[in-house]
Amino acid sequence: MAKYMDVHYGMKDITADQLAAAHRADLEIEAEEHVHFERAWADPTSGRVYCLSEAPSAEAVQRIHERAGHPASEIYPVPISV
Repeated sequence: MAKYMDVHYGMKDITADQLAAAHRADLEIEAEEHVHFERAWADPTSGRVYCLSEAPSAEAVQRIHERAGHPASEIYPVPISV
Protein backbone atom coordinates (compact mmCIF):
# COMPACT_ATOMS: atom_id res chain seq x y z
CA MET A 1 0.00 0.00 0.00
CA ALA A 2 1.00 3.59 -0.54
CA LYS A 3 1.91 6.12 2.13
CA TYR A 4 0.16 9.47 2.46
CA MET A 5 0.80 12.65 4.44
CA ASP A 6 -2.25 14.76 5.07
CA VAL A 7 -2.62 18.23 6.48
CA HIS A 8 -5.45 19.72 8.52
CA TYR A 9 -5.79 23.47 9.00
CA GLY A 10 -7.82 25.40 11.54
CA MET A 11 -6.87 23.37 14.62
CA LYS A 12 -5.31 26.31 16.46
CA ASP A 13 -4.55 25.70 20.14
CA ILE A 14 -5.02 21.92 19.80
CA THR A 15 -3.71 20.10 22.88
CA ALA A 16 -1.86 16.80 23.05
CA ASP A 17 -4.99 15.19 24.52
CA GLN A 18 -7.16 16.51 21.68
CA LEU A 19 -4.66 15.29 19.09
CA ALA A 20 -4.60 11.85 20.73
CA ALA A 21 -8.41 11.72 20.77
CA ALA A 22 -8.61 12.64 17.07
CA HIS A 23 -5.99 10.01 16.24
CA ARG A 24 -7.91 7.37 18.25
CA ALA A 25 -11.10 8.27 16.37
CA ASP A 26 -9.30 7.48 13.10
CA LEU A 27 -7.82 4.25 14.48
CA GLU A 28 -11.23 3.00 15.62
CA ILE A 29 -12.59 2.93 12.05
CA GLU A 30 -9.49 2.82 9.84
CA ALA A 31 -9.81 -0.90 9.02
CA GLU A 32 -13.14 -0.29 7.30
CA GLU A 33 -11.24 1.45 4.47
CA HIS A 34 -8.03 -0.63 4.76
CA VAL A 35 -6.18 2.43 6.05
CA HIS A 36 -3.62 2.54 8.83
CA PHE A 37 -2.80 5.86 10.47
CA GLU A 38 0.78 5.57 11.69
CA ARG A 39 1.37 8.87 13.43
CA ALA A 40 0.08 12.42 13.88
CA TRP A 41 1.83 15.70 14.68
CA ALA A 42 0.41 19.11 15.56
CA ASP A 43 1.49 22.74 15.67
CA PRO A 44 -0.98 24.44 18.02
CA THR A 45 0.30 27.90 17.10
CA SER A 46 -0.40 27.60 13.36
CA GLY A 47 -3.33 25.22 13.79
CA ARG A 48 -1.83 22.64 11.44
CA VAL A 49 -2.04 18.90 12.06
CA TYR A 50 -0.14 16.34 9.98
CA CYS A 51 -0.97 12.64 9.69
CA LEU A 52 1.04 9.83 8.13
CA SER A 53 -0.86 6.79 6.89
CA GLU A 54 -0.75 3.74 4.68
CA ALA A 55 -3.81 3.36 2.49
CA PRO A 56 -5.09 2.10 -0.84
CA SER A 57 -5.86 5.69 -1.92
CA ALA A 58 -6.03 9.31 -0.81
CA GLU A 59 -9.80 9.04 -1.05
CA ALA A 60 -9.82 6.25 1.55
CA VAL A 61 -7.76 8.44 3.90
CA GLN A 62 -10.21 11.31 3.43
CA ARG A 63 -13.27 9.11 4.02
CA ILE A 64 -11.89 7.99 7.40
CA HIS A 65 -10.97 11.52 8.43
CA GLU A 66 -14.41 12.80 7.40
CA ARG A 67 -16.21 10.08 9.34
CA ALA A 68 -14.01 10.76 12.37
CA GLY A 69 -15.04 14.43 12.21
CA HIS A 70 -11.86 16.11 10.94
CA PRO A 71 -11.55 16.08 7.14
CA ALA A 72 -8.09 16.72 5.73
CA SER A 73 -7.44 19.97 3.87
CA GLU A 74 -4.70 18.41 1.72
CA ILE A 75 -3.46 14.86 1.11
CA TYR A 76 -0.11 14.09 -0.51
CA PRO A 77 1.33 10.75 -1.66
CA VAL A 78 4.73 9.93 -0.14
CA PRO A 79 6.41 7.78 -2.83
CA ILE A 80 9.91 7.76 -1.28
CA SER A 81 11.01 7.59 2.35
CA VAL A 82 14.18 6.64 4.22
